[in-house]
Amino acid sequence: MAVRHKLVRRSTDAVWAVLSDGERYDRWVVGTAESHPAEGRWPEVGSTIAYRVRIGPFELDNETVVRRCEPPRILELEVNSGWLGTARVAIDVRPWGDDTLLIVDEHPLRGVGATLHNVAFEAVIQLRHRAMLNRLAELCEDGRTEPSPAKG
Repeated sequence: MAVRHKLVRRSTDAVWAVLSDGERYDRWVVGTAESHPAEGRWPEVGSTIAYRVRIGPFELDNETVVRRCEPPRILELEVNSGWLGTARVAIDVRPWGDDTLLIVDEHPLRGVGATLHNVAFEAVIQLRHRAMLNRLAELCEDGRTEPSPAKG
């Protein structure tokens, strides 16, 4: 189970504003080339975000489903990575004085990822989480935590 944390120099409300903006998902999730809310109202339980991953000449269209949401503290997602399977990604948003402690906990649930899960796989997830939390912190700390304008 890959667990990583990051101190973000913004309030929990500011961090939650970024997490709850489905239009900005691809700006903080590593590996996602583009994304958009698909079903439901993000981040309500059962809502989804469709996203595309590009690896060289290959493109994969995948989906993330909200499995648990307790604003502004808990967001749990099931990430569907196609033939690789699914993973649970839990994001814990904790007040830390005037700042926020973000804790990400990820583990594979189904498919190849769950079957082949090992220490090397955990190391790759840790590197991905470091980059993801840095991106998320930058989005929160840049001072523009209001929702993105609707695309039309």
